[in-house]
Amino acid sequence: MNVTLDGIGFTVPPVSICRQKSSEVAKQLSCSSDQQRRRLEALYRRSGVQSRGSVLLSEAACGAVEQDFFPPAVDHDDRGPTTAVRSQQFADHAPQLAADASRSALDESGLDPGQVTHLVVVTCTGFAAPGVDIELIQRLGLPAQTQRVQVGFMGCHGAINGLRAAQGLLAANENANVLLCCVELCSLHYQYGYDANRIVSGALFADGAAAMVLRRDSQKPSLATLVETGSCLVPDSRDAMTWKVGDHGFEMTLSATVPSLIEAGLVDFLTPWLAKRGHTIESIQGWAVHPGGTRILSAVESSLGLQPEQLATSRSVLSEHGNMSSATMPAVLRQFADRDLPRPWLMLGFGPGLEIEVALLE
Repeated sequence: MNVTLDGIGFTVPPVSICRQKSSEVAKQLSCSSDQQRRRLEALYRRSGVQSRGSVLLSEAACGAVEQDFFPPAVDHDDRGPTTAVRSQQFADHAPQLAADASRSALDESGLDPGQVTHLVVVTCTGFAAPGVDIELIQRLGLPAQTQRVQVGFMGCHGAINGLRAAQGLLAANENANVLLCCVELCSLHYQYGYDANRIVSGALFADGAAAMVLRRDSQKPSLATLVETGSCLVPDSRDAMTWKVGDHGFEMTLSATVPSLIEAGLVDFLTPWLAKRGHTIESIQGWAVHPGGTRILSAVESSLGLQPEQLATSRSVLSEHGNMSSATMPAVLRQFADRDLPRPWLMLGFGPGLEIEVALLE
């Protein structure tokens, strides 16, 4: 059985904000001294993000970008909107982004929405029931009998977990056609107050959605074939990266040790994993590495002996769109497909655990 990737859709909110403007907003919400403002500005400059979209942004008549969801803090203890208020924004905005990305993927694949048998939704930034899955069935005109799976709260490598679920569904159902959709509204969870973890996260994360259509033994030309996925839990790394539900949004911790943990452990996992599948690090033509930040990309290069140009697409996506969590790696694949980059491609992501996730496409 071959699992073919027949379509990739990617979309971002209609309004984006540049790095300079986003740092100005962050200073208003997080800084109480000139020293903090200078440090925040320096962190934003080093983030690798030049522009990113958010569903919370609007464009004024003069062309200026505005937001009114996050009011200035009234005192040192103010942490902004509650999780319930932020979650309502997810329910209001996520379905449209998800539907737009899904339509693009379906159009490219040539699959009629009525032929979708299984729907996999990936997100870690908002939850409701009925949720995005039901909205997609209704907005896209999927069959009422569409079977649903949600991959929730797994973080930035969630697209690979979604691909693993889709592969299993296709293996178990001979006539299955799977629509996989990743939708993330990371900007909803901006954290008030001056804290190094919060500032780094606030400088990186953004909103976006990506979708993929996967079929079993497709007879049409496909973008790639999904060969296999793999996982590795990095020892002694439990607290290096966390993602938890707080009273005022979801709270991210991102230790400064994450790049060194990746650099130390990646090559020893990936080299034998690729060898068992007939590949080497040198044979991979497209590296779809999740751009969790510039230091993480540099750690991957150092561990695997890659050249900077091999991760240029990941850096480009980070610069243009920010870190959109699970929607980011499919955005890199979209650029690979647009350039008809030779295969094999390797998706490589990192998330709480610290967990390494990988997917091989030929």
